[in-house]
Amino acid sequence: MSLPIGLGIPDAPPPVLAPRRKTRQLMVGNVGVGSDHPVSVQSMTTTKTHDINATLQQIAQLTASGCDIVRVACPKTVDAEALPIIAKKSPIPVIADIHFQPKYIFSAIEAGCAAVRVNPGNIKEFDGRVKEVAKAAGDAGIPIRIGVNAGSLDKRIMDKYGKATPEALVESAIWEAQLFEEHGYGDIAISVKHNDPVIMVEAYRQLAAKTDYPLHLGVTEAGPAFQGTIKSAVAFGWLLGSGIGDTIRVSLSADPVEEIKVGDRILQSLNLRQRKLEIVSCPSCGRAQVDVYKLADEVTAALDGMEYPLRVAVMGCVVNGPGEARDADIGVASGNGKGQIFVKGEVIKTVPESQIVQTLVEEAMRIAEEQGLEEIAGTKASIKVTK
Repeated sequence: MSLPIGLGIPDAPPPVLAPRRKTRQLMVGNVGVGSDHPVSVQSMTTTKTHDINATLQQIAQLTASGCDIVRVACPKTVDAEALPIIAKKSPIPVIADIHFQPKYIFSAIEAGCAAVRVNPGNIKEFDGRVKEVAKAAGDAGIPIRIGVNAGSLDKRIMDKYGKATPEALVESAIWEAQLFEEHGYGDIAISVKHNDPVIMVEAYRQLAAKTDYPLHLGVTEAGPAFQGTIKSAVAFGWLLGSGIGDTIRVSLSADPVEEIKVGDRILQSLNLRQRKLEIVSCPSCGRAQVDVYKLADEVTAALDGMEYPLRVAVMGCVVNGPGEARDADIGVASGNGKGQIFVKGEVIKTVPESQIVQTLVEEAMRIAEEQGLEEIAGTKASIKVTK
């Protein structure tokens, strides 16, 4: 039986929690940053920048994972010397991350980097060099991100506030931005990062109310993958859900590819980026009559890489199973070692538990063929199913 399939592609933009805060607009290479552009996802390479091949290889991996903008460290002269090749060969815009030595700011600009991130709190005599930096960046037509971090606030600010409060972070950022504005330069993005999501959120709320600069969101030193994901999701969810934030980085003590995956999923969950594959699965309980954990993991692995907005429900019992499976594009409601397979709300067959995963994948492939969607057709359909 051939059924008409609609893959959940909305006729109108999906609803969001709040309209985006209006900002000035910047271009980081070919990526727009600001309220007129989609929220972008960033990460930072973990390689030694002067190891050009390793750095470009990691940038390629990040790009394949959906990274929009990449940041590279530049702590040494050999790193600065590598920037021209990296900036030229990178498939996505490169931001040079500068600390301590102001000379590397000019090296990054001359190298053709798409933007420069400066940390005024730890760059020697930075305020006295703002005029030079503003002219160099202005002549090159690139933006600068003023990155204020709780761990490296200017001594003057720390003496005033005693610690990195939201007010301290905001005052530091606005002070530095005004120095650039005094020299006629306004292509500025700002970040005010803290490891505590509550302090971080409040700092961005205050900053958003006082300026129109695009804001780069980040919970700095968020921690290992699990903890950092939770802290970032909580903070980003509050801010992005309120319309605050124009580009994000999820800072994890993990492979930077994981940062992209988490950031992408956060944006999808808030309807700020088109949803891709979504697995709806129950947490399991005493009512479950099949191994839900195993089924959900196998379905996720089998459909890994699917880019189109397909919702797949993997349900373990008859309480919520039929309803969730019926509302999904494809779904299974399981019980007594069997599963009812749903496609767009209709039961098309009942299969043994050992055939559930393969059947769901086959239906996804059939949908791909009917829709002529090469993105889905390329998804791997050959999997191992334990019988």
